[in-house]
Parts: sequence; structure tokens; C-alpha cells
Amino acid sequence: FTTPEVYGSTKKWIKENNLFFPSTPYANSRSTMDNHLLMLYRNYKFPVIFTRASNVFGPGQKLYRIIPYTILCALNRKKLYLVGGGKSERSFIDIEDVSNALYKICLKGKLGATYHISTNRLIKIVDLVKLISNKLNINYKDFVIFKKENAGKDLAYKLNSNKIRNELRWKDNIDLDTG
Repeated sequence: FTTPEVYGSTKKWIKENNLFFPSTPYANSRSTMDNHLLMLYRNYKFPVIFTRASNVFGPGQKLYRIIPYTILCALNRKKLYLVGGGKSERSFIDIEDVSNALYKICLKGKLGATYHISTNRLIKIVDLVKLISNKLNINYKDFVIFKKENAGKDLAYKLNSNKIRNELRWKDNIDLDTG
């Protein structure tokens, strides 16, 4: 399990062979580990498969993540600080869809390969907060405060997931609204 952060901010939908351009120390450490494991596979046939999932959500998710955190802030009338005005875009995928993808990868994935696990829908974080607020019948303006962007913040991770869809016949079934 690795992260799309190894690519840095992506302007277009990228495939699994995209070059790494990490923009944070965390992303750099992950890209280093990915390269290390790939070298072990190429040189010694170390059995590894890489998965990069977009933003996963669902039951049991850590409460500091944007979806549960937005819900908690809205319901408890706490302030939610949207860094960069919430302009960054993400794809959100339900944990059930990720679990199904991982199952297929474990059964039929190719060693040394990388698979993107993502939906084809992007949403700006501010629009996600508005969506959640609407579902709760709470005006987002009552609890959201906009802040300037943090250094190194990636604006988008656009993961093309055609490879897993075509090779392993996987598809996402739970859209963001339903999830």
C-alpha cells in the first residue's frame, strides 16, 4: 500500500508508470521505499505489488480525515479550517470498493506491477464540505474558516484506474453521495 503523493500534484489523469515528483518529506520517503522495493523485485524477484488508492473513506476511518472531521465539526459547531480555501481536488473511494480491488489484486495481480485504485470523479474539498453540510442541513458558512495554503500542498491526485478496471475487471460501485 503506497500513496499517490509520490507523484506530487498532477495536472492530468496519470497512469501507473508516471514519474515520481514528491513534494513533501512524507511523499519523498514513500517514493524512496517504492523504488527500493521495485529494485528488490527486479534484482531478486522479491514478491511485491504496489497499490495507490485515492482518498479512502468509510466506517472506522480516523476522525481527523476530512469526511468524518467535517461531520464532527458541523454537528458540534466547531470551526473547520479549510487550508487553501478548499481548492484542492481529490477522488474519494469507499473502503468496500478498495477492499474489492485489493482482493482482485491479491488473486490475479502481477508481481512487480502497480495498480491505481480510484474513482473517475474529482471533487474540490470545499465542494465536499458543502455536500456534507447539505446532507446535515447545516450551512457550511456557519463553521468553515478559510486559510492560506500550506507549503508543499498538492492540488490534485488524478489517478487513472483503467489498468485495474481492464486487467482485473474491477469497478467502483459506491459513489461518494451514497457512501
